Amino acid sequence: MLSTLSLLLVTTALSVIMLLVLSSLAGSKVAGIREWGQANGLAVVALLLFASRGVLPDLLSIEGANGIFLVTIALMFVGFRRHLGLPVPLRLLAAGGIASLAGVVLFHHGFESTSLRITSVSVFHGAVCFGIAASLGPAQGRLRYPTAFTRHAALLLGLAHTVRGLFYLADALEPVTFVAPASASLVFFALGTLALPALTLGAVMMANARVLSDTAYAAEHDHLTGAPSRRAFFDMAERELARARRHRTQLGLLLVDADHFKRINDTYGHSVGDQVLRDLVARTQEVIRKIDYCARLGGEEFGVLLPDATRQTALAVAERLRSALDRPAQPGGAACTVSIGLAMLEEGESLASLMERADAALYAAKEAGRNRVVAALERPAT
Repeated sequence: MLSTLSLLLVTTALSVIMLLVLSSLAGSKVAGIREWGQANGLAVVALLLFASRGVLPDLLSIEGANGIFLVTIALMFVGFRRHLGLPVPLRLLAAGGIASLAGVVLFHHGFESTSLRITSVSVFHGAVCFGIAASLGPAQGRLRYPTAFTRHAALLLGLAHTVRGLFYLADALEPVTFVAPASASLVFFALGTLALPALTLGAVMMANARVLSDTAYAAEHDHLTGAPSRRAFFDMAERELARARRHRTQLGLLLVDADHFKRINDTYGHSVGDQVLRDLVARTQEVIRKIDYCARLGGEEFGVLLPDATRQTALAVAERLRSALDRPAQPGGAACTVSIGLAMLEEGESLASLMERADAALYAAKEAGRNRVVAALERPAT
């Protein structure tokens, strides 16, 4: 038959497993991992102290165990807040924990009442669980399911602690007779002890999703400028090309190259050259339309996709871009103009052909003196 001791041992084992899982993520630099790991490490100590009731002094198995367990749920809350980049209300958290522990001491040594001790800790645990749920707002992509799971788990645990606290408060005022005390105690004890593994599971899911999301972002974005990478650009270009064919819409391509970039590096240093590239991307994003897509193709060359753009629109965007970049980003900074080659997708044309014509137009812009826009010629009729 399932007993309180069995639950304690099972929960202790779960906390150890979660601690090992979190340890495997320690090198990921995901915020919150340290606090979640500390919470599970302390939970193992608290649960073993709970299990030693009657063997060790009450000061350890009651005040010590409850005090440590209050710290564990507080650490889980701190971990979630730091994971989300939110401020941590340490004073409020500490005040709530101290008040809860004071209740445990009062209803053990001042006025003996197991029910009121349970109510005291349930209030704090429930409030913290609701706080965790409130901190977890909507998420997108890989983070959507783990965040939703954790938010709902925290809400359910908050409600469970609320019911638990009210049940034992009512029992302290007038003993409950409509339910077997032993059964109720076992159910509520299970809810209380299994809360930490449930929240840790959600934390691990969120941390793992964050690692995968960060890895995917790093693979698809240039680390220097933050612009999409060459691989991401070609993936997007293939999708836009397929969409243009499917809907018979137009698609423009700009190849943008910083003029005399080697000279900037040699004259001002590579740190200034890096800043020039970052500024180039930032100002490009300000000039192009929201539906356009800018990526770094390599070195000082960038590509800009212009979906649903006529030739006139593409030329206007290209000229605005050239003009916007024809000045230093900061007064007294390094000036860097750009040359731009423009090509419009033609019927039946492949991406390789479109890129080739845009590249030829870019080469022509360079040959013509740089700091200009050149549009590619149409393909010869076949």
